[in-house]
Amino acid sequence: MTHKNETPRIRGAAARPQRWLVLWAAVAALSACGGGGGGGGSGNDPAAVPPPPAPAPSPSPGPSPSPSPSPSPSPSPSPSPSPSPSPSPSPSPGPNAVVAGTATAPYPTIENISLLWPYSGDADGDSRASVRFRRAGDSAWTTGMPLRRVPAGSTNEGLGWSARHAGSLFNLQAATTYQVELTLSDPDGGSATQTLSVTTRAVPAPPASPTVKAVTPATASAVFAAANPGDVLDLAAGSYGGFTFVRDGTPGAPIVIRSTAGAVINGDVALFSRAYVHITGLTVNGRIRFNGSRHIAITRNTVNSVAPSYDGIVGYSRPENAYIADNTVVGTTVWAESSLGVSGDNRGEGIVVSGPGHVIQNNRVTGFRDNISLYESADNAEAQQMEQVSIDILNNDLSLAADDAIEADFCLHNCRVMRNRITNAFVALSSQPSLGGPAYFVRNVIYNAVYVPFKLYRNSHGDVLLHNTVVKNGDAFGAYPGSDRPIARLFGRNNLFVGGPGGTYGGYGNGAGRVLAITDLQTTTVDLDYDGYGVTTGGFDVRWGTSSFATLAQMQAATTEQHARQVGLAVFQASVAYPGSPMTTYAVPDLRLKSGGAAVDGGQAIPNVNDGYAGSAPDLGAYEQGAALPVYGPR
Repeated sequence: MTHKNETPRIRGAAARPQRWLVLWAAVAALSACGGGGGGGGSGNDPAAVPPPPAPAPSPSPGPSPSPSPSPSPSPSPSPSPSPSPSPSPSPSPGPNAVVAGTATAPYPTIENISLLWPYSGDADGDSRASVRFRRAGDSAWTTGMPLRRVPAGSTNEGLGWSARHAGSLFNLQAATTYQVELTLSDPDGGSATQTLSVTTRAVPAPPASPTVKAVTPATASAVFAAANPGDVLDLAAGSYGGFTFVRDGTPGAPIVIRSTAGAVINGDVALFSRAYVHITGLTVNGRIRFNGSRHIAITRNTVNSVAPSYDGIVGYSRPENAYIADNTVVGTTVWAESSLGVSGDNRGEGIVVSGPGHVIQNNRVTGFRDNISLYESADNAEAQQMEQVSIDILNNDLSLAADDAIEADFCLHNCRVMRNRITNAFVALSSQPSLGGPAYFVRNVIYNAVYVPFKLYRNSHGDVLLHNTVVKNGDAFGAYPGSDRPIARLFGRNNLFVGGPGGTYGGYGNGAGRVLAITDLQTTTVDLDYDGYGVTTGGFDVRWGTSSFATLAQMQAATTEQHARQVGLAVFQASVAYPGSPMTTYAVPDLRLKSGGAAVDGGQAIPNVNDGYAGSAPDLGAYEQGAALPVYGPR
C-alpha cells in the first residue's frame, strides 16, 4: 500500500547513522517498568499485580442489654428539635487518583482476547492494571501479562486516542468461555476490580447437516443465486468465470463454496456485504474480495494475482471477524533492487484487511509489495471508523516482499503479529503508526530484512516487541523515522538481533553495522531490556537517541537495557550465513539456539507469554530450547 508520509531516503546515500518465584519476580519487575528517564508514569508501562487484600476482621458481637422498665412519663411540652449538623463533604479525589471506566473485551478471536479499560485522572501516571483469568468452571487462576498503561495522546499528524489500560490474553482455546479479573491500583486512590466473562470464537466449520449441491460451470450462476443457509456448493473440475455472490448464511449454517476436484476461477470472487459465507479449495486467478462482510472464512485456496490490481485477498469497507487461513497467495513482484520501497517497481497487496476481529493465519504469501497489510486511513476520523483492533496475524510464511512483509499500520490497539516467518523482505514488520497501542510483535523469525526489521514510523506509540529473532544486513536493530516523528512508548523484552556491515539498496541505507541505531527515539518513554545484540564484526556500537555507546557495559549503565547480552551468529545451533548480499533469494535458515550459548536463559519471565520455559529463565529470540517449532504456512 502507499505509505503516506513514509520518511524517504536519499537514493545513493547511506541512511543516518524455583519457577513460581521467578515468575513472581518477573511480574513485579514488569510492573515497576517505566520509561528510560525514570519518574512516575513516564513509560507506557505494564500494570502492577497488587498483593491480595487482607481480609476484613469479623466484628465481635457485644452483649445484649437487659431491658429495664420505663417509668411513666410526666407530661411536658415537646422540646423544639435541634437541627442536625450538615455532614462534612468527603474530599474529592485529587487529580492523581485514577478513576476506572468500564472494562470491555472487544472482538475476541479464536485464540486471543483483547482487553480495554478506559480511565481518567491519574495525572502522575502511576496507576497499574493487572489481569488473571481462568476457564469457566476451573478453580485455578492464570496470571496474564499486565495491561499497558496508555495515556491519552496523539501522533504528530493528529491521529489520537483516549486514556486506557489495554492488553491481551494469549494462546487460549477456541470456543471457550473465560472468566477474566482485572484489578486497577493507584497509590493515590481509585483502585477497582472488574470481572468479565469472555468467549473465544470457534474455528469456522461447515454446517453440521449440510445440503450438498453439485455445481458445474454451466449451472454455477443458477445454483449460486438459489443458495440457502446450510448449503455446500460443490464445484466440479473445470474453468469458471469470476462471480459476485449475493446470498448469506447464518451462524449455525454458513453457505460453503468449495471444490475438492480442482475448480479454477478466472476472475474475481466478490462477497460484498455478505455474512457467514465460506470459500475453500478454489484456485482463483484474480482476487477474493469481501468488502464490508462479516464472519467470512477464506481457507485452503490458491490465489494468483493478475492485472490490473495484482492483489490477492482483499477486505475493504470495514469487514469484521474474517478468518483467512491456509491459503497460498502468489504475486508477480520480482525480488530486485529496483522493486524496493514505496516508490519501487512493485505491485499488489497479498492479503489486505480493514476493520476489527480478523484472524490471518498459516498462509503462504510471496511476491507482493506488501504481503499482509492493514488499511491505511487518510485521517483520524477514518482511522477511528475503521476500528482496526483485535486482529491476529499468526504463523504465516512470508517471502519476497518488496516493501513490507507485514504492514500492521493504523492499529488502534491489540493487533497481535505472532509466530510469523519472514525471509527476504525490504521491511519485515511495519507499525506506521500504532495509535497508542499496544501493538504486539511476538516470536517472529526474520532473516534478510534489507532495510529495517521494525518500521515504527510516523510517531508510532505503544509498540511491544517480545521474543523476536532478527538476522539482517546492516544495523541489527535500526530504525530511522525522522526527528519530527520519533518512536514513542516502545516496550521490548527478550529479542535477539544480529547484524553486520551494511549498504544502500534501492536508495535506502540500512546503517553502518551498529548493534542498535535509533536516534529518533523518545528516550523518556522507551523501555527495552533483556535483549541480545550483536554484529558479525564483533563491535558494539550503539545510538540510543542522542547518546552513543561503544560497549555493552556502557549501554547497560546508561539505558533501560540493564540486562542486555552481546550475541552473534554463534548462538545458533546450525551454521547461519550472514546475508551479505541482501538481494539474493536466500533459503530459510534454521535459527534455533545452540545449547549453552549466550542467548540461552537470557530473558525475563513474562506471564502468559513465555510460561513453561526450560532452564533458569526464558531464552532470547523466537525459539525456546526444547519447544516444538511452530507450523508456518498452510497446515
